[in-house]
This record gives sequence, C-alpha cells and structure tokens, in this order.
Amino acid sequence: MGVSNIIALLCGISLFLYGMQLMGDGLKSVAGNGLEKTLYKLTNNPLKGVLLGTGITAIIQSSSATSIMAVGFVNSGLMKVKQAIGVVLGAILGTSVTGYVICLSNINSDSNGILELLSTATLTGVISIIGIYFRMFCKKREKQHFGDILLGFAVLMTGITAMSDSVIPLRNSPAFINFLTTFKSPFLGILIGLAITCILQSASATVGILQALSVTGVINFEIAFPIIMGIAIGAAVPVLLSALGTNINAKRTAFVYLLIDVLGVIIVGGVFYILNAVFNFSFLNKTLNMFGIAVLNTLFRLVTVIVLSPLIGLLEKIVCFIFPESEEDKAENAEIDGLEEKFIDHPVIAIEQSQNAVKSMARKSLKNIMRAFDLLKNFSVANYKKIYAKEEIIDKYEDKLGNFVIKLTSEELSTDQSREVAKILHTIGDFERIGDHAVNLANTANEIASKKITFSTEAQKDLDVIEKAVIDIVEKTVTAFTNDDILTAKKVEPLEEVIDGLCEEMKLRHIERLQNKNCSLDNGFVFNDILNNLERIADHCSNVAVAILTLNQDRIEAHAYLHEVKSQSTRFKKYYEKYSEEYKI
Repeated sequence: MGVSNIIALLCGISLFLYGMQLMGDGLKSVAGNGLEKTLYKLTNNPLKGVLLGTGITAIIQSSSATSIMAVGFVNSGLMKVKQAIGVVLGAILGTSVTGYVICLSNINSDSNGILELLSTATLTGVISIIGIYFRMFCKKREKQHFGDILLGFAVLMTGITAMSDSVIPLRNSPAFINFLTTFKSPFLGILIGLAITCILQSASATVGILQALSVTGVINFEIAFPIIMGIAIGAAVPVLLSALGTNINAKRTAFVYLLIDVLGVIIVGGVFYILNAVFNFSFLNKTLNMFGIAVLNTLFRLVTVIVLSPLIGLLEKIVCFIFPESEEDKAENAEIDGLEEKFIDHPVIAIEQSQNAVKSMARKSLKNIMRAFDLLKNFSVANYKKIYAKEEIIDKYEDKLGNFVIKLTSEELSTDQSREVAKILHTIGDFERIGDHAVNLANTANEIASKKITFSTEAQKDLDVIEKAVIDIVEKTVTAFTNDDILTAKKVEPLEEVIDGLCEEMKLRHIERLQNKNCSLDNGFVFNDILNNLERIADHCSNVAVAILTLNQDRIEAHAYLHEVKSQSTRFKKYYEKYSEEYKI
C-alpha cells in the first residue's frame, strides 16, 4: 500500500466523519427540540425507553448523542437513572443502522437496470445536486437543514468509497493478510477495535472503516467479531467525557453505557467462544462483505440488549454501588424526594417538607456566593464547575418547590399555614436568583483568569469591603429565614441601603481611576459587572427580609415597615450608621 493510498484512506476517513456529523446535525436541526422532549416524556417504562433510544439513534445516527441527551436529562432531574438505562440500551442498538447506509456504497455502477440507478456514483451525484439546491437556494431554515442532511449523506458516501478504493491494494499484500490472519486472540481484536474507536470517538465510523476493509476479501467472522466487540466498548468514551462536572446520577448514567458494553462483551463473547470450543464453528473462516459486517454488528448489539433489558434494575444497583452518594447528596435527594404529591393531602407534613427544602436551597445559595468570591481571587476549573453543578441543584429545588407549593395552595389551609405557603412562594425565586448571580460572578472570575486581568490596589481594597458586606447580608437573610428570626430580618434593609451606596461610590471612584489611567477599560467593564451582581444580590436579600416581616402573624406589616425605612426611623438609622461605619471605603 503506497503513500498515495494512505493519503486517500485518510481523506476518505475525514470525509466520512464530516459527512456523518453534517447529516446528524441536519437531522437534529430538522427535528428541533422534538427529539429531546420525546426522549424524556416517553420513558416511563424500560421497553419504551429501549424503543425510543433505538429510534432516535437510528435517526441522528449517533448513540453518543442520544446517551449524552439522557445524561443531561438525568443531570437536570428530568429523568431518573432507571429510565435513562433503557434509553442507553436502545441507543447502543440503534447505532448499528449506519452500517446499512454504508452498504449502499457497495452497489457498483456495473449493475444493470434499477441497481445501476442505485450505484454509489449515481446516488451520490443526484443527492448532492438536490442537497445543494436546498442549501443554497431555499430561504427557509428547515429546507436548508434538509439540504445539510442530503449533503452530509453525499459526503459520507464519497468518504466510504474513497476508503474502499484506497484499501483495495491490500487484498494482494502478504503483510496485511498475515497481520489479520495471524492474530488468533479475540482479546487483541477487542483492543484494536477499542483503540480505533477511542481515537475516532465514533462507533459508526470504526464500523465503516471495517466495512471498507472488507473489500480486500480477507475480513472473516473470526477477525470481525472481536473488533466489533472492541468498537462497542470504545464508543463509551464520548459519553463518559460528557459526565465531567455533572451530578452523581448523571455520572451513573454515563458509566452505565460502558457497563452495558463491557457486560455485553463478557456475556455474548464469553458464551460464543465457549460454544465454539465445544462445537468448533465452521463459519469462523467465512469471509464477510459490507452487509455481513453490518448484520454481525447488529446481531451482537441486539443480543446484548435482549439479555440486559430485563436486568435494568440490577444495572441501576451496580452503578449506584460504584458511585455511592455522599451524605450531602443523600440529604439533597431526601429533601427533593420528600416533595411528593401524596403529601399534598397532609398540609402539615407538606409545609414542613417545603420549609426544609427552601432552607436547604437558601444555604446552597449562600455557599455558592462564598465559592464565587473565592473564585474571584483564586480561580480553579474544579470550583468553577462546582458552582455550576450546585446551581443546577438550586434550579431543581425551585422547579420542584414551585410546582409542589402551588398545588398545596388548592388545599384547605389554616391562616398560619397560608402565611407559610405564601412566604415560601415569595422567597424561592429570590434564593434562586441569588444562585444565578453566583454563576455570573463565576463567569466574571473565569474572564479575569483567562484575560489575566488585575485590579489596582485601591480597586481591590474597595472590592474586599463590599464583598464582606454582601456576605454579611446573605448570611443575615439565610439566618433570618431558616430561624424565622424577625430581629435579624430587620437588619437586612439598612445593610442593603449601605451596599447600594457603596456600589454607587465605588463606580464613581473607578471612573476616576479610569480617567487617571490607573485602570484599563477592560478592568472597568469587569469591575462594573461585579458591582452590578453584588447590588442585585443585596436587592434579593431585601425581598426575602420584607417577605419574612410581612407574612408573619403578629409581626410588623409591610406598609409600616416600608414607612419605617423611608422615614429613616431610629431603629433603621441605628443599623444604617453601624453598617456604614463597618463597611467604609
């Protein structure tokens, strides 16, 4: 095999991979969000999950994409691990469909009649012309995406044809034939399939290469079967990578892809080779063409799915054992799982569960603010990802709590219970928004680190002062809410006024530094972003404090409290002066 053939092979692989991506992206764009919505709505039993995973993967031609969707849904709480396992099983089977698409390239132009019209050259040419028309001359996006699908298919077929043509000389290469026919160990074949798939990050692409090699006439069952098993295991790599920075259940879902394929290889491969040792199958030396490899790939995956589908519950237990929950995870899940509709008929229990969940949500928002401030000074990717992971949990609390408490309002509640429910509804949005601002600060920290931005000594001193004030107001707000502490709640509004004043003064001081060229323009934008987020955090703390004071029985009413703030009462002045002195720049 000469240099020109190697270059042609690499070009063919490149075209094949690009064609697959272009066609898959086009299919997903045409489907819009329908695939994702269908995926998590129709997985209420394992069989539906398997069928749905198979169908979606057959459409988008990527088991990794389908499985990564499932990981995302589990991470966001829209799907449980057990539901996702069925989808992953289906995805593993559905990805074999691509092999039959590749078989179309085996129809040559020497055929007569209708088959000549289906030859690779004719089919690719016609599809390319139609695809270019839709891509270039249609204004509607849906039609342009349809053009992408057709062009992706044409590029894919061109790539597979180039691969096949480039390896034809290998059929007469003694070295190549010797290499393929001398390794008798299935383990080596599995490693080859695993390694190539890890590099290409696509099982369909590796199967396509194996199908292209089949034109040499030396790929038989004994060679192809272990490689196909290795391909299955290697396909888990992109899914595992997608779970980085996700919660424990998403990691379990990603790992289950690898677990299924490894178990498939052990069970299916183990049984096959044991039976072969007993019966000495004669078809091991049977030469496989493109279609034969596609069928073998499908059969291996189908048997794996059939064997493991009844064991979804066991698979869930295995991944839960491998990835045990921390005490924090257990507490979070217990709080969220406690918000079940069966408790709606028992308001006392339902309200207590809701209160516990909101308190936990408030504490998490406080911790994320602390992490964000630390990140501004000491950036690390691990803590940056942790802030995002915790924010997803806070969002999950808000969604579950909002739906749960709204349903609770339809029940017959006492006056005290109605106040508690109203307090929860008034505060969960503010705690969630505090968490959002922690993420905004984390993004600003990332920008500071990536652009290597440094503040002047004066600017950093100002930031240190206001950061302490913001931590103080968030701590006071969380304490006031979790302990139903009215006295602490009354301290929030004066501190919020101080923080507003600090933000205004610091912005003016920073403008002065910019005019004196003590700070750059980039620094100015980042500095203002930080101040805006800190000011908003204080505003949300004020909202929570007002809700606490307003919605408690026998407490000061909202209008009286607001009048006290506006008229600068003795109590308000006392706290305002105290915090003005404490947080002075």
